Amino acid sequence: MSHDQASYLELLARGADAEAYDRPALLARASGAGAETLASLEHAKQLALRVRAELEGRRRREAELSALFETAHDLAGLRDLDAVLRAIVQRARSLLGTEVAYLSLNDPAAGDTYMRVTEGSVSARFQQLRLGMGEGLGGLVAQTARPYVTDSYFDDERFEHTRTIDTAVSDEGLVAILGVPLMLGSQVIGVLFAADRRARVFERQQVALLGSFAAHAAVAIDTANLLVETRSALAELERANEIIKDHSGVIERASEVHDRLTEVVLRGGGVHDVAAALSEVLDGTVEFTESGLEATGTDGRAVRHGQDWVAAVSAGGELLGALVLRSHPDLDPVDRRTMERAAMVTSLLLLARRSAHDAEQRVRGELLDDLLDAPDRDPRLLRERAARLQADLDAPHVVLAARIDGPDPGTSDTSGRETADRRTADRQRLWSAASHLAATRSGLAAARDGGTVLLLPLGPDDSAAELARQTSRQLSGTVRESVTVGASSPVMAPVGDPSPIAGAYAQARRCLDALRLLGRSGQGAAAQDLGFLGLLLADPGDIDGFVRRTMGEVVDYDRRRGTDLVHTLDAYFASGMSPARTKDDLHVHVNTVAQRLERIGRLLGPDWQSPARSLEIQLALRLHAMSAAVAH
Repeated sequence: MSHDQASYLELLARGADAEAYDRPALLARASGAGAETLASLEHAKQLALRVRAELEGRRRREAELSALFETAHDLAGLRDLDAVLRAIVQRARSLLGTEVAYLSLNDPAAGDTYMRVTEGSVSARFQQLRLGMGEGLGGLVAQTARPYVTDSYFDDERFEHTRTIDTAVSDEGLVAILGVPLMLGSQVIGVLFAADRRARVFERQQVALLGSFAAHAAVAIDTANLLVETRSALAELERANEIIKDHSGVIERASEVHDRLTEVVLRGGGVHDVAAALSEVLDGTVEFTESGLEATGTDGRAVRHGQDWVAAVSAGGELLGALVLRSHPDLDPVDRRTMERAAMVTSLLLLARRSAHDAEQRVRGELLDDLLDAPDRDPRLLRERAARLQADLDAPHVVLAARIDGPDPGTSDTSGRETADRRTADRQRLWSAASHLAATRSGLAAARDGGTVLLLPLGPDDSAAELARQTSRQLSGTVRESVTVGASSPVMAPVGDPSPIAGAYAQARRCLDALRLLGRSGQGAAAQDLGFLGLLLADPGDIDGFVRRTMGEVVDYDRRRGTDLVHTLDAYFASGMSPARTKDDLHVHVNTVAQRLERIGRLLGPDWQSPARSLEIQLALRLHAMSAAVAH
């Protein structure tokens, strides 16, 4: 080995810069060495540089392995996640030789990404940067779960630029950026970056090295999360243990209330018995109420309401009432559950009571239907069925027809369907109220002909008219609507001879229609309350013949000519026989009224306005209107 070649070994031994390897050849050329010597030196130089590169690569790999080993050691003794992540970012920056390194994490709750750790950063804006998911180079890395590198950030169009990100990157002065994903399984939880303030090319080994650091960072984050979850679980277990210890007495009370409620149900107790049992267990005053329930809801939860605790008693979304614990301090969860369980038991008792009541209502309705539709039934069987309902059908009774006053069936306030639905709901409410009234009065009730029919006993000092008025007031108060009630004449011992009941019902219905036509809707009356009209209703006789004899000529004239003389006649009497007021009511000229009255006079005769004739004509007008209403 020549002296000049040995000089390369010395350069290798002292780790000289790459430029120093040019000196031996330059010195030899200056001393006049031949071409063969210079070629030999060039060959030795190339060999030395390859050896130097290999040694540099080994030293770099040793440094990388050492850094990765130190990172793994940090993970093994993880105490502070921030410290571990800072160490990872510092080592990445050092080994890749970049000016800046940083790590961002995704925030699923906020739906964005934020800077967690930065190293070498000088911009406060950059260090506090938050960016939307999918934005910037980091967004591209997170979207594809693959590393991405750019040697000139602002000239790269592969990812979405935003003003927020570009401003922060510009403040930091970054140009070349490498980003690798932080992965937990297949999920990207963040990005690890290395960046320079000048253009540069990142080698594959550097990309792989940053990926290794990113894997360690992901493990550190996962380990820290597991530690947090473990500590949280331990804390929860400790709290649960404390709760179990603190509430052992409450659990015993819950067991006690379960036994007490079971006992109440088995011995046939009611809702107030449930409230009394709950009062003893909770050491307070518990009441069942059906009013003032606006703030309770229907989910059955025990909730604070002022100074009280309230648990709704409901079924199928319907609020039936509430259990109220008066003026009581805060309830613990077990006592709340106890109160909620009592509310559930109460709802079951109420439903059972309602089912029994509905069944009784149906039975009462079926018996009344049989009395109306099948009067030839065996009186002995009818009497037995009535006795089971505590109804004495051997006593005098009155048949009553009831109906809620509402829109005319031929009109609609919003739509035909809505009006029909409302009428159906009104009929159901009226039937329910009438059934309850019949049960309290030892009578019968059934839904019939768009309304309700009742058969109620008549007391010794009562009259059919007074019973009708009482029934109208009671039903109107219950359904909160005007209820008109027409009553029949008394029926003696209906179970002995049920045949008059159907006729009495027809009489009650005629009385009901007459009340509405007379403008007395919402009242109750019997036929005797309606004077001469009542006599006709009680015994109809030849009503159609009376109308024909009194004003048939006018009715026939309207039918043949399409005129409206009947309406004019009715308006004339309603206005006190004043043509001026009549023309206002009919919205026609006074001359038109005069012409129509002249025509009516020719049809009815010259004395049609005398007191006697006018009374008969007005009665005939009412009967004609009633007949038309019944026909419809």
